[in-house]
Amino acid sequence: MGVVMFYQLTGSTAEQTARVLLARALAQGWRLMIRGTDGAELKRLDARLWSTPEDSFLPHGMEGGPHDARQPVLLGTGPVTNGAKGLLLIDGAEVEAAEALGLERVWVLFDGRNPDRLSQARGQWKQLTDAGLPAQYWSEESGKWEKKAEKG
Repeated sequence: MGVVMFYQLTGSTAEQTARVLLARALAQGWRLMIRGTDGAELKRLDARLWSTPEDSFLPHGMEGGPHDARQPVLLGTGPVTNGAKGLLLIDGAEVEAAEALGLERVWVLFDGRNPDRLSQARGQWKQLTDAGLPAQYWSEESGKWEKKAEKG
């Protein structure tokens, strides 16, 4: 059982934060999934991950292709199908406790300026920690990432 890490975004975008987290996880040899709720936004993210920045390559694929199981990073809205050890949630995507229990890491990235996303993240924190998952809450309100809470 890994850790669920909540990131309240107030200065960085989900893409900027995801790039840092994904690079670290890939360096450990983990397969990953980015789960979103908006297929069009995932397609835009897919295009940006291929093209920017020019000196950085993030190997990945979109869910629904013939090689999903072999993708180091899979973008999609459905279940993990690539043997991922890490699941990164964006745009209000969620994870059930049973799924999170089988992963090394779950990252929940949410816009801290959006009251609906903040409320949803609080609900996820309660659901997952009540199920016994350890969790950390990180905020960048001060201009740098700081751990604000930890449970489990």
